[in-house]
Amino acid sequence: MTRTIVESRTRTAIIGFDQPFSVIGERINPTGRKKLAAELEAGDFSTVEQDALAQVAAGAGVLDVNAGVVYNSNPNPNETEPPLMVKIIELVQGLVDVPLCIDSSVPGALEAGLQVCEGRPLLNSVTGEEERLEKILPLVRKYNVPVVAISNDDTGISEDPDVRFAVAKKIVERAADFGIPAHDIVVDPLVMPVGAMGTAALQVFALVRRLRTELGVNTTCGASNISFGLPNRHGINNAFLPMAIAAGMTSAIMNPVALPVKQSAIAAKKAEIAAAGLILPEDMDDETFVTLFGMGSMAARPGSEMEAIRAANFLTDHDPHGSAWIRFNKQPVKAEHVGRGRAARSGGRRRRA
Repeated sequence: MTRTIVESRTRTAIIGFDQPFSVIGERINPTGRKKLAAELEAGDFSTVEQDALAQVAAGAGVLDVNAGVVYNSNPNPNETEPPLMVKIIELVQGLVDVPLCIDSSVPGALEAGLQVCEGRPLLNSVTGEEERLEKILPLVRKYNVPVVAISNDDTGISEDPDVRFAVAKKIVERAADFGIPAHDIVVDPLVMPVGAMGTAALQVFALVRRLRTELGVNTTCGASNISFGLPNRHGINNAFLPMAIAAGMTSAIMNPVALPVKQSAIAAKKAEIAAAGLILPEDMDDETFVTLFGMGSMAARPGSEMEAIRAANFLTDHDPHGSAWIRFNKQPVKAEHVGRGRAARSGGRRRRA
């Protein structure tokens, strides 16, 4: 069985056909997060700390670390990203003991991260572009680390799954020329948004099967790409992930955390309830409120995708006797005053018009 070994100083994560699905936490990434990007440029790492701890608590076995901030003061990432990558990696591995995935498009940042990262991190990533192959594969060989191989090349991202498979095969073959074994390559076959391409999920499932049987490699993906631009993205993600696991996918780069309910959402819901004439107990706290009305939680907790993954692990016999599933569901989140809240809801009286 193909096994990709990723290590921190004290822990080992195994990505493999015979292993539970590996969750690679994606939150330490400033892409699309203006607040985080501004914090990092200012030397504020508080959100990074929170994201690292929350993702591990939610079940991530590996954390992706991306330092891709374009500084307002210096727009050259080749100068700014390597030292920032070092700072983030040193901070994160001082907080949590899970292995890391060093994620950058800047080769200098990748090597800077490799120099300070303890254990055996996953490198993210190499593509089929000739320039990228020549720069990244020597690093993979030099530091003896596994690498994510993304199925696009100099021609871009093809909508033809056969082309994406051919790119993956090319990367595996070129890696072999450097002495890099197939078990140290985790292929990302590229998930397209199903809202833009109706066969996107079917293509990925077929590609994963081919990558497993023909190339013998592990696979990963940016899981949320499948639902991009659609309503109820969690519902689509929750269906996609177990289907991908059944097809043979062995990991995903994703957010394992259900983000806390925002105060603005709580205020809007309370206004809606007041407009309906319902009266709530004056001492009901916000956590009880959001739980009572099915809004989620004020605290970070495992997202619904994690529930789907754990169920899929059980159903695919990667959770012997369902022990992990039982532990996951043994202590559900409880809110105080739920009974009182329910009574208030059922016994609430409408105000006179």
